Amino acid sequence: MTDLSPDAHSGRALISVGDFLQHGFVLPEQTAALTQVAKDFRLRMSPEMAAAGSPGVARQFVPSVQELIERPEDLTDPIGDDTHAPVPGLTHRYPDRVILHVTKTCEVYCRFCFRRETVGETGHLPEEALTQALDYIARTPAIWEVVLTGGDPLVLSARRLSDLLARIAAIPHVAVVRFHTRVPVVAPHRITPALIAALKTRLTPWIVIHTNHPDELTENATAALASLADAGIPLLSQSVLLKGVNDQVETLDRLFRRLYALRVKPYYLHHCDLARGASHFRTTIAAGQALIAALRGHLPGPCLPTYILDIPGGYGKSPIGPAYLSHHGAGHWDVLDWRGQSHRYSDPAA
Repeated sequence: MTDLSPDAHSGRALISVGDFLQHGFVLPEQTAALTQVAKDFRLRMSPEMAAAGSPGVARQFVPSVQELIERPEDLTDPIGDDTHAPVPGLTHRYPDRVILHVTKTCEVYCRFCFRRETVGETGHLPEEALTQALDYIARTPAIWEVVLTGGDPLVLSARRLSDLLARIAAIPHVAVVRFHTRVPVVAPHRITPALIAALKTRLTPWIVIHTNHPDELTENATAALASLADAGIPLLSQSVLLKGVNDQVETLDRLFRRLYALRVKPYYLHHCDLARGASHFRTTIAAGQALIAALRGHLPGPCLPTYILDIPGGYGKSPIGPAYLSHHGAGHWDVLDWRGQSHRYSDPAA
């Protein structure tokens, strides 16, 4: 990879095709096609990830002409967020927990993101919509956990985050708040004492780190994760199985061992969703099963995440294992959702 100029190291994100061209991540002859990609899907690579620079990191954030390829199975809402939205900005798929989409802003825009159609659109959730969402949670006593996502909830300022958590903590039946975030890895400078202090409410906070390649765990990211762990905040990780990024036993072994050593429990390994323009990242389910089988026994039990499929259409997550998934021949599978209902999934990469 070409060395980055000083301004990329000192804080300027790469947000245009020209930025990626200037820093040697794309070729001049790709400019016209990548300009079309940028019209469809936002671009952003944080300085931390640009400086990391390895192919396994870069592939996740650098735009590709392959994103212009659309397949019949591609979906604009692959996991069915909108299917279970009782009010704007809220997804209520499971009885005891909800997803609150507090922002559409991220520090990076992953090229395989299942929300790539909407991230970056309107910034933070407007006050009127946030009030509706909190009112819904307050009048639904079965809700025990609120999952903050987006976008990335940790792009919020410490002040805004503190205010939001105080409002959630005022709802008596909510006990846990969970953050799904890339920030501690891709923008570790945001993990400040003020932000960590904002997480301290009567609610039990959990942070789920999204990271896919061991080279993302830079010295700065390591320090940010240590700050969170030292503050007593439990940390989990979720990763996406991505062709050309981490679909090798050695890569996943290094990633999960590194996370475990950093006091982060590997939690989920997601089968890549049917996001539009992301087919070049998808492996087959059989390939994912083989990777997990190869890791089992060679890694300590707490190092192994659960390999899961988010069933298209909004039916929720299902572990990819014999109790939940059965082969139906020629790349077709029957998968059980959390209610025990069966759904047919045709593996487009098979």
